[in-house]
Amino acid sequence: MSLTLYHGEPNGPSLTVLAALFAKQLRADLRYLDLARGERHTLDCAHEPLVAMSIEGEGPVLVADGEAMSDSVFIACYLDDVGQGAALRPAVPYDRWETMKWCRQMIERTAPAAAYLGCHAHPPQVDAALLARIGSMDLRARWEEIAAGQFSAEKLEDSRTKIAQAAERIETRLAGREWLMGAYSIADLESYAWLAGMVPLVPEAFPERTRTRDWLSRVQASAPVAKALSLARTADPAAVWSVGPEINRWG
Repeated sequence: MSLTLYHGEPNGPSLTVLAALFAKQLRADLRYLDLARGERHTLDCAHEPLVAMSIEGEGPVLVADGEAMSDSVFIACYLDDVGQGAALRPAVPYDRWETMKWCRQMIERTAPAAAYLGCHAHPPQVDAALLARIGSMDLRARWEEIAAGQFSAEKLEDSRTKIAQAAERIETRLAGREWLMGAYSIADLESYAWLAGMVPLVPEAFPERTRTRDWLSRVQASAPVAKALSLARTADPAAVWSVGPEINRWG
C-alpha cells in the first residue's frame, strides 16, 4: 500500500493525522505544506470533490494508492483500519458510537472556534494568487474575511465560550479515567489537537480544570503525539493556524 500524507505544522487537523499514522505504525511519504499560506491548493488533487469540499477547511490530505482523502477524523479512522498495534477506536459498538459522537462535537463546535481564535491571534498569509486557487466558494470567502481582518466581536466571544465548554466537558469526562474513551483513542488526538493551542489564547478556560490540564500533558507526552510534534518547523506549532471549519450557524 502506498501512502502519501500532505500535512502542515503539527497543530489542529495535521496533528491528529500525523499522530494516528505513528500510533498505527504506518509508513508514509510525508510532504509538508504551509497550510497557512494555502499551499494545499497547489496539489494535483486539490480540486477533486473529496478534497475541495472538505468540511475541515485547510487540513491535511492523505493519498492512499492514488485515492485522495481529507478530514482528519475520517483519515484517522482509515489509518486505524489499515495499520497495526492498538486500536484507536473501541471495539464495543456503543463505545465506538460514543467516540465518533465526541469527535463530531469537536469538529462542529470546538474546531471552528479554535481556528477562528487562532487565525485572529496569528493571522495566516493571504494573497490574490492564493484566493484564485481556491475552488470552494465558502472556503474562499473565509480566507477573504481573514485577508480583510474581518473578525466579528460576537464570533470571537462565542468561540471563547465554546473553548471553555470543551474544557469543561473534558474535565467532567476525565473523572476516574486517564483517557477520554477509556483507552487512548482518536477522541484524545482530535481533542488535544484543537485545544492545545487554546491554553494561551483562552487562559480562563483552563486554570481550575486540573484533570484537563493533566490530560493535555499526558497526550503531549504520548509517543505518537511527541513524534508528530518533533516534525514542527516552527518554534511553536500550536501558534500556527489556518482557516478551519465553518462556524456553525445554529450555535
